[in-house]
Amino acid sequence: MDLIPDMTMKRAELSPDKPAFEMNGSGDVRTFGDVHDRSQRAAHLLQQRGLKSGDRVAILCLNRPDFFELLFACAKIGCIFVPLNWRQPVAELIPILEDCAPSLLFYDTAFAEVASALSKELSLTSLNLDEEGYEEELATMSPDAVPTEAWKSDQIWYLLYTSGTTGKPKAVIQTPRMAWANAVNIGQSMDIARDDVTVNYLPLFHTAGINLISLPVFLFGGTNIVMPKFEAGDLLALINEGRINSFLAVPAVYQALQLHPDFATTDFSGMKSWGAGGAPLPIPLLKAYAQRDAHICLGFGMTETGPTVFLMDKGAVLEKAGSCGKAQMLTEVRIAGAHDQALGDNEQGELQIRGPNITPGYYNNEQATKATFTKDGWLKTGDVAMRDEDGYYFIVDRIKDMFISGGENVYPAEVEKILNTHPAILEAIVVGVPDDKWGEVGEAKLIERPGMRVETSELGGWCRDKLAAYKIPKYFSVVKDFPRTAAGKVQKHVLKQQG
Repeated sequence: MDLIPDMTMKRAELSPDKPAFEMNGSGDVRTFGDVHDRSQRAAHLLQQRGLKSGDRVAILCLNRPDFFELLFACAKIGCIFVPLNWRQPVAELIPILEDCAPSLLFYDTAFAEVASALSKELSLTSLNLDEEGYEEELATMSPDAVPTEAWKSDQIWYLLYTSGTTGKPKAVIQTPRMAWANAVNIGQSMDIARDDVTVNYLPLFHTAGINLISLPVFLFGGTNIVMPKFEAGDLLALINEGRINSFLAVPAVYQALQLHPDFATTDFSGMKSWGAGGAPLPIPLLKAYAQRDAHICLGFGMTETGPTVFLMDKGAVLEKAGSCGKAQMLTEVRIAGAHDQALGDNEQGELQIRGPNITPGYYNNEQATKATFTKDGWLKTGDVAMRDEDGYYFIVDRIKDMFISGGENVYPAEVEKILNTHPAILEAIVVGVPDDKWGEVGEAKLIERPGMRVETSELGGWCRDKLAAYKIPKYFSVVKDFPRTAAGKVQKHVLKQQG
């Protein structure tokens, strides 16, 4: 797979009149033929403005079909697309733009003020996608094919800046080969086909917004209904009306849907597949959906892995609750010991991954790239995992989240899993904090279920027959919410700083 055919060209050949994107609520539908035409014009627009292969193109916008058209346009001429996190203030975006040095910034009206500040600070040319000038300029461009070869499978297509849950952002390189490997991995595990309709609503500056499952659905000839951003009521309406049949969400979204007043009356019968990723899925939540015959298949992946690595099979959702399933077709995994040797069943070690879905590294960061791979080429995830005797994998916790209390290793995720079964707790997060006697002890921060109250003074006793004494948090407190990444992961390093 050294060369990959132009994605929009092939889809326009195969199904030119089939809807590729539909803007929810507006009636704006773009066929695969339209998307190919517009992405060709956008590629010529970039060239006319002097951009060439290797130049960066930044974008700051809510979800919209134009995002994907520009994503494809960049691939056609070898430019590198850089989606920006619209949740970040100007002060946080400036160092990212200084790092990637884009030649052009696209934005929508919602972020005009931010774009103006960035353009002024960095002397950056910018274009508003909502103004007539953009459409007028696009219309003057040629729809003819850009005179380039097929896309190189390992070319740098786009960059995703991620701070994960540990700190400083790094630009994870994404390639066309990664996109196709992810499409195979998620496609065959969720049975994605050309009659699938999904909803694009997760933020597009995150791998989930692009790849779970919008780009795979596009590649297989299905339709994406686009919502500018997540609205629980609107999403439930799409499901209830039978307008979508395939869906993937982060656990925080599933939680928000369950808490919405329309959840109880939403008709799920039209849904073919439910996927989840980005964070652990609380088992009580999993069971609540299963009672409605909605079997959520939890998976696991990273921005660095394209992202799909694991996905649970529907038949084992309840039997293997807590598992992220098995490694999918185009990915190898191993549980590695301290010296990167492969471990056996029911042994805990670092999860390591290799395959065509793995990033070649971090843009402009050779040191981080080198530190992320073993000498024999496996990606080090930083996650502790284990495989059971049936071949199902379980993520135990982040290596960096583990703390030692009285000489014993404590994995916060194990404690959180127990606390999340408490009837009054919606979500629990545990971090290690210093302690004079034990070195470190657990501190649990809790979000209460709506209409319920947690008696924190009683939680230690409640945990006693469920956890070893050294695992029981010493401190409990109730908070309104947690700092999160776009994937819904709690940023524990921020939580610890907040005290």
